[in-house]
Amino acid sequence: MNNLQFSYYTQPETIEDVDVLTEEAVNMSLIVWNDEVNTFDWVIDTLIDVCGHQREQAEQCAMLIHTKGKYAVKNGSYETLKPQKEAITDRLINATIE
Repeated sequence: MNNLQFSYYTQPETIEDVDVLTEEAVNMSLIVWNDEVNTFDWVIDTLIDVCGHQREQAEQCAMLIHTKGKYAVKNGSYETLKPQKEAITDRLINATIE
């Protein structure tokens, strides 16, 4: 009979911390601000045209803008909200992205 001896050498497992760059969809808000110039109808029509709101949703947003001074009418990525913000401000309604 053959006397073979096996020796197993295992390296200790190394755990590495690796930073992985991931694209995160940062949730931003499109804020419309109240003013004393624009009418409810103009703001409502703008929210319907620019943000795709239904009339009832646009009316509720307009009321909240009026009573609270500002309201987040839409959420999403900066890239999505930027053209909407520009379209709103082109209609002389104050809007920001936060």
